[in-house]
This record gives sequence, structure tokens and C-alpha cells, in this order.
Amino acid sequence: MIAIILAAGSGTRISKYTKNIPKGLLQINGKSVIQRQIDLFKKKKINEIIIITGPHKNFGIQDVSYINDKEHLNHDVLGSLMVARDSIKGEIITSYSDIIFDEKILDQILNFKGDIGIPIDLDWEKHYEGRTEHPKLEADNVILKDKKIIKIQKNITTKNKDEIIGEFLGPIIFSKKGSEIFMKHYKKIEKTHKKEFHNAPSLEKAYLTDMIQELIDNDVKITPIFINGKWYEIDTPQDLEIVAKLFRQDS
Repeated sequence: MIAIILAAGSGTRISKYTKNIPKGLLQINGKSVIQRQIDLFKKKKINEIIIITGPHKNFGIQDVSYINDKEHLNHDVLGSLMVARDSIKGEIITSYSDIIFDEKILDQILNFKGDIGIPIDLDWEKHYEGRTEHPKLEADNVILKDKKIIKIQKNITTKNKDEIIGEFLGPIIFSKKGSEIFMKHYKKIEKTHKKEFHNAPSLEKAYLTDMIQELIDNDVKITPIFINGKWYEIDTPQDLEIVAKLFRQDS
């Protein structure tokens, strides 16, 4: 299995800490966010790790590969992932560089047996209690019906009693077949699509959630992996403070 960590973003909302370093190198109790992910991946024998970089081309971390997104200013997450398209084959796990999760959650993801799976937190709203700088409406939500994902985007609601809302953590896990399905659909869209792409102004500026919705709309099975454990997305100075407390015992 290959791990691809997306780290081309600039982290504007936490810029006072990221003027000279990428967001993934922010320290949490003496260890960077991205190093925590790498250590967990390697503990699970995932030794081939690719970091997709943006303005900071090298993170100074050894025993990983770097691919620089030279067009990072014109890309969002999906566009940055595609600079590593030649590596999207076989078994893959992708992750954002600004999320922190514990070993329990990674185990739950790696135990997935389908083709394309995404971790979902059904107890997600607790993450936004007292979180004044990162409102709940910014969560990457999913609507589930009969344990099937039918919609994914930010700030969605439902009035249907048979539908529930969860939050997508960010990682995606692919089997060999799943990687092939993902790339087949992307290449088809790349050849024909123009203008807006779901909630993005263009395909290049799309999020992974836009691509996931595209797959869902084309009857590709995206399986929810219901997780329980510690995780957090780091977007603001307040998030840094919360994460330092949450992961104090994991340092």
C-alpha cells in the first residue's frame, strides 16, 4: 500500500504560524502533524509515502518521496492529488496533512475490505462545541440513508427521519480496483468537463468531496467506514490549542 499525503495548501487562517513552514509541520506536543501520520503509517508497514507539496517543496523529512505541485496556486485538493496520478494505482490511502488521528482510527480504515472507503464520524458535532474560530458549517458532511452515502458537501441538512448526517474525516482508502475506478472516472471528466464542477468553480479547483459526489452520482459505491477514536482537523490557532490537549497522552 502507498500513502499519499496532500500538503500543498498554504493554511491562510493559521498564517501567523505558517509564514515560513507548511501547515503539516506545525508542532503538536513536540512532534509535527505530518510526522505523526508518517509514524503511524510506517507502524502499519506502509513504507511508501508520498508528500505532495506546494510553496514549500521539501519538508526535511527523510525516507519519503516528494512531488511538488507547481500549479498549487491554481489547484485545490483534487488538482494537487492529480500531480501524483502515476502513483494512483494498486492499494492507496490518501490523507490531508492538517488532520491528526490516533492509531485506533487508522486501524479501522485499514481494515476496510471494499474498493473505495471513506471514514465517517457520526458523533461529529462534539468537535464543534466551544470551537468559535472553526464553525460547524465548515464540516465536510455526508448524508447517509440505510448506511449508504447519498450526498457529501459542506453544511448540509436533512429533514428526512431515515437519513443521518456524519462528517468525512479526509482520508480515502482504495483497493487496486478502487484506484482504477477513481482514475477512470477522473480521466473521463478531465477530457469533457468545463466550467463548474459540483461545488467548485472548476475541476482544477475542486475538493475531494466534489470528486466523491461525482462518483456517487455515477453509481460508484463509496462505502462509509464508521470510526470511533480521536481525530481533529487543524485550521485555526484555536484548533492548535485544542489538539495539544486532546493528544497530550499520545506524544
